[in-house]
Amino acid sequence: MRDAGGAMDQSRAVTFGDSGLDRAAWMRGKADLLARHLAEGRAAVLPLWRGKPLFQGAAAVWLAPGHPLLAGDDGLSVFLGLQDGQALFARDLSAWQPPADATLPGTGFFDPTEQRHPDLPEDHAFAELRARMAVIGARDGELAATARALFCWHQSHRFCSACGVASEPAEAGWQRRCPACGTSHFPRTDPVVIMLVTRANRVLLGRSPGWPEGMYSLLAGFMEPGETIEAAVRREVAEETGVTVGRVRYLASQPWPYPASLMLGCAAEAESEAITLDPVELEAALWVTREEMVTVFAGSHPAIRPPRKGAIAAFILANWLADRLD
Repeated sequence: MRDAGGAMDQSRAVTFGDSGLDRAAWMRGKADLLARHLAEGRAAVLPLWRGKPLFQGAAAVWLAPGHPLLAGDDGLSVFLGLQDGQALFARDLSAWQPPADATLPGTGFFDPTEQRHPDLPEDHAFAELRARMAVIGARDGELAATARALFCWHQSHRFCSACGVASEPAEAGWQRRCPACGTSHFPRTDPVVIMLVTRANRVLLGRSPGWPEGMYSLLAGFMEPGETIEAAVRREVAEETGVTVGRVRYLASQPWPYPASLMLGCAAEAESEAITLDPVELEAALWVTREEMVTVFAGSHPAIRPPRKGAIAAFILANWLADRLD
């Protein structure tokens, strides 16, 4: 996708990207108006349980405000926006305890388990968003990612950082306010640079300790205060691999609600190729040719598994292979 000037416009092509949602921020402070939407049935609610949205297959499940699953529940609700005049909300149902014989959430890099509520059909399940991110629709993806990020923020920022008193949700879930000192707190987003580092016909890949066997990806790292995107790319690549980088350019971004990152995809031109690993950050790093990367995507490479569909790393690498980055 290219804009009128010929530059790449990837904002609506990446998973969790811009779907054209009307977030209707002007409604967040109008509690009476939101309550009318709910009371008159001009609303839909996406339930989440411990960060897992409710799914039916690949589709997110939206419930009517009066659904029994939501009755009497005092979990946090957030207003997500408007769609065709309908107010969209998310509700945190994390207080629900699955039956004793139910599959409990997993731990580690990825949680493949699903939890089913007795008040819902058997084909409805709370599932890890990563497991559906390659197949979920653009609008549902943006909404589910937004809801997950907001609920994670509320869970980890329950107390005022100015005075320590328990804060309270405000502005339909888009703020927290301290009842003691009046300080307002806003959702946190952590910028992360993720870079396609190339030298001639090769791309630099790395793997972090604890990743599944055969999993490699583009290098990435959190930005620091007072740092530009370009400087962060050069610093992270040098720190993790010892490779020096020259020209850096922005490609595309992706909200990444695990728990609250914004991935800033960049292309970087390497000026050196010798690798000196930081073993704390990386377990391995290697240069991969374009021809090898074709076999990686085909699933036939002997040591590297295909990149995860839906992740911006896979998106950038696929565009690099197809020569669509310029």
